[in-house]
Amino acid sequence: MQRKTAIVTIRMTSKVKEQLRQRAQDANMTLTDYLCICGLGKEIVRVDGLEKVLSELKAQGRNLNQLTTLANMGKVKTLRGDDLVDGYARLCQQVSQIAEEVR
Repeated sequence: MQRKTAIVTIRMTSKVKEQLRQRAQDANMTLTDYLCICGLGKEIVRVDGLEKVLSELKAQGRNLNQLTTLANMGKVKTLRGDDLVDGYARLCQQVSQIAEEVR
């Protein structure tokens, strides 16, 4: 990643500045990143609720890893692993579908 060293100075009303700052915050971006992306004509897409889905996906992945470790250690004798893997795969597929729709 290149270090940002160039400076651009612009003038605007405080109202416009606040609107831009709010839009950047809504997009979960810095004002600099927001302005650069907008200026380069790239689209900014925000998907509400995605944080919850990704959090659940990570939790399911951790659970699956822990159960796999216990099974490999012989501490768990019976594990319906196919059901767990299928559920995790469904979550991954849903996230992939969301990503495709955003593109």
